[in-house]
Amino acid sequence: QVQLVESGGGLVQPGGSLRLSCAASGTIFSIYGMGWYRQAPGKQRELVATITSGGTTNHADSVKGRFTISRDNAKNTVYLQMNSLKPEDTAVYYCNADGLRVCIICTPHNYWGQGTQVTVSS
Repeated sequence: QVQLVESGGGLVQPGGSLRLSCAASGTIFSIYGMGWYRQAPGKQRELVATITSGGTTNHADSVKGRFTISRDNAKNTVYLQMNSLKPEDTAVYYCNADGLRVCIICTPHNYWGQGTQVTVSS
């Protein structure tokens, strides 16, 4: 059974930094894409950043230059370094694993973590 477990959320002042981590555990053969999404109260879930197994990244315009996604394929872990945080970054951040196979011939599936709260406030 595959699980995604996020950590690193919390309360931070504007201009501060946080680093989120998400580790995928269970029987995993490969993961194509991993990423971070966020959902603020009353808003739809939106993409923050994604990274492929080959290292190709995509960051939302709203976080470019402030957030950086990275990945450790050997540990099935994805990170999100968040700098220069703003109050509008406040949201629940969700980890996503896309194209996850539990065996070489298995159908790939999409998995989500339970979410971690990030609050930016003075």
